[in-house]
Amino acid sequence: MKCFLSHVLRIAAMGLALMLAGLPASAQEFSDAQKAEVGKIIGEYLKENPEFIREYLLENPEILLEVSDKLRALQIQQERESAALAMTTLKEKLERHPMTPVTGNPEGDVTLIEFFDYNCTFCKRVLSTMKEIEEEDSNLRVVWKEYPILTSRAPTSLTGAKVAMAANLQGKYIEAHDALMSVRGSLTSDAQILQIAEDIGLDMARLKKDMESHVVKAYISETVKLGEALKFQGTPTFVVNGAVIGGAVPKEVLVAVIAAARAGALPPGELTEQDMGLIVQKFGS
Repeated sequence: MKCFLSHVLRIAAMGLALMLAGLPASAQEFSDAQKAEVGKIIGEYLKENPEFIREYLLENPEILLEVSDKLRALQIQQERESAALAMTTLKEKLERHPMTPVTGNPEGDVTLIEFFDYNCTFCKRVLSTMKEIEEEDSNLRVVWKEYPILTSRAPTSLTGAKVAMAANLQGKYIEAHDALMSVRGSLTSDAQILQIAEDIGLDMARLKKDMESHVVKAYISETVKLGEALKFQGTPTFVVNGAVIGGAVPKEVLVAVIAAARAGALPPGELTEQDMGLIVQKFGS
């Protein structure tokens, strides 16, 4: 402790020396030259006394928590600024791509976007939630984004996406989407998927041709790249007015986020659990 106090006294003496040298009081601004001189003095002292910082932190461990909190806050702010820029740059492709299936109110004041995979268990679980929210909110625009990120271990993810987008060209996207999402567990084979398509009354000859067309393949590839550009790591991922929600969150969270969007009170980027808790508290029913 005596050693620590001696360091504190030394720093105080340095400050006094600077003041006597004619440097401005703490309430005034230092010139660049003065700041450089102060930095030099402090640097020389720390070089001569390298144990000072360690001892100071041991005596004041709460500083580490403060630094950690500030660092995390800075990281979140930087991530949100980056996300806001990305969302702005990619907004048209995200919300208004001419090939992207849209349900609900096409002219709705809030757009809810879901990135999903047909082999994603959590996507299947949240389907009923999406349907309920769409039915209950007549001013909601819902955008469905094929994001078959499980393709490397489940090739049927890509097949499902191609069938759904080919069905969209026949005006039966949502029927195909719902049927594929309604399968319990993973889609086992392409044959199973094609049978689902046939069962909902699709023109199978046309479907098979459209599935392999450049238009459908290019669109799915573009959507995957869009998700990757926005750093979406899994499914389902929701986007509302630039705010990102990862995972199959409860209905009350999505409803509150939509309400916050209408109020212009959503932060950009991925919402933390704390963010969602505050939004539910303020905008939940």
